Amino acid sequence: MRRFLVGSLLILAALNAPFTAHADELSKSIQQNYREHLDTLFDYFHRNPELSTMEVKTAARLAKELRAQGFEVTEKVGGTGVVAILKNGEGPLVMLRADMDGLPVQEKSGLPNASMATQIDPNGNEVPVMHACGHDVHITALVGTARAMVERKDQWSGTLMLIGQPAEERVLGARAMMSDGLWERFGKPDYALAFHVASIIPTGKIQVSEAAQYSGADTVDIIVHGVGTHGASPHMGVDPVVLGSQIVLALQTVVSRTLPPRDAGVITVGSFHAGTKHNIISDRAHLQVTVRNDNLESRKLLLEGIERVAKNMGRVAGLPEDKLPEVIVSEEWVPPTVNDQALTIQLKEVWRQRFGEDVFFQKRRKGMGAEDFPFFTQEPYIPSTYFAVGGTPQADFDRAAAGGPPVPSHHSPLFKIDAEASVTQGVEASVVALLALLQ
Repeated sequence: MRRFLVGSLLILAALNAPFTAHADELSKSIQQNYREHLDTLFDYFHRNPELSTMEVKTAARLAKELRAQGFEVTEKVGGTGVVAILKNGEGPLVMLRADMDGLPVQEKSGLPNASMATQIDPNGNEVPVMHACGHDVHITALVGTARAMVERKDQWSGTLMLIGQPAEERVLGARAMMSDGLWERFGKPDYALAFHVASIIPTGKIQVSEAAQYSGADTVDIIVHGVGTHGASPHMGVDPVVLGSQIVLALQTVVSRTLPPRDAGVITVGSFHAGTKHNIISDRAHLQVTVRNDNLESRKLLLEGIERVAKNMGRVAGLPEDKLPEVIVSEEWVPPTVNDQALTIQLKEVWRQRFGEDVFFQKRRKGMGAEDFPFFTQEPYIPSTYFAVGGTPQADFDRAAAGGPPVPSHHSPLFKIDAEASVTQGVEASVVALLALLQ
């Protein structure tokens, strides 16, 4: 409680500071910095994406940029992670994180700087690589924020920690950096921040929730055992395709009849593999499932529901107890990204003062995307705020509404954002938040 009270007083003091006197200067400076430096840097990152855990060149370039600004930089934290520290007198330690990895997607955006990169993936396959989720925006903005904070060292006091995180797309990177002693080696932050560019939000807008900003996610495998037989004699076996199909359909009731009606949840069967030939009933089927939640209580209900449905549908099919479907929950899971309510309310007031009331994107979040950022902030608990900045010009939404091409989603080969508007908005929103916290 004392931490929140102190934080509130610090931020309220920042709101009474001459923010507006610096506003025009800050905007102009960020725009100039983009034209003179960040534009070229973004182009480099966009043309040269790297897969999760393999961001060697990306991390080296990020470290070089931050080191040039006077930060004390440590590389290879948790694999390819980068930690940059800038001490500027007494005050809190505040962390800002950006993720670095690309995706195994062939870019078809039509942009002049479209990625042509390929890489050998962990399975030994050569795959195309693309920044199909905007992480090139995040790391470019991290450098832009570093430059802006260095230029304004007379306006803040404390320690700034910037993190380049690997492997967010595989939800491995944050946990790997924590396992490498992140807080023990560099200090536990008093506050933690991060942002994501969003193609579904118009440029110039900020979206932030005082509760769950992103959902938790689990990966579940269901192995369905059957009894193989000839396709012409189904009575001689137990068909795992039929049983698996019954499980898929029954899983759809877990959300609607297990979760409280106002709690969000998703169970999606993304893959169903079984059999080898038209006239053979196989003895095995494999379902691959993603499960999403907005709180840990819902997660427990959903996972228990999946187990209950799979096992009991096996009993309905007449399988013996030792042949019931196996439900395997992967250790690669993430909890929901839940913003600290007090801190987020305070930062929303900072952004409102800086950008005006209409800066906030008010439409409800419709999807249940996930993040591994909570592994930085949950244990030990760190007050944190994760927000989103718009990536698509309003004109593109207007054209789509009039029957034009739809706005591409994240992870699509068509994904593209307005780099300048996204990067500069991300930098400015980050800088004003940091200046408010580092008083």
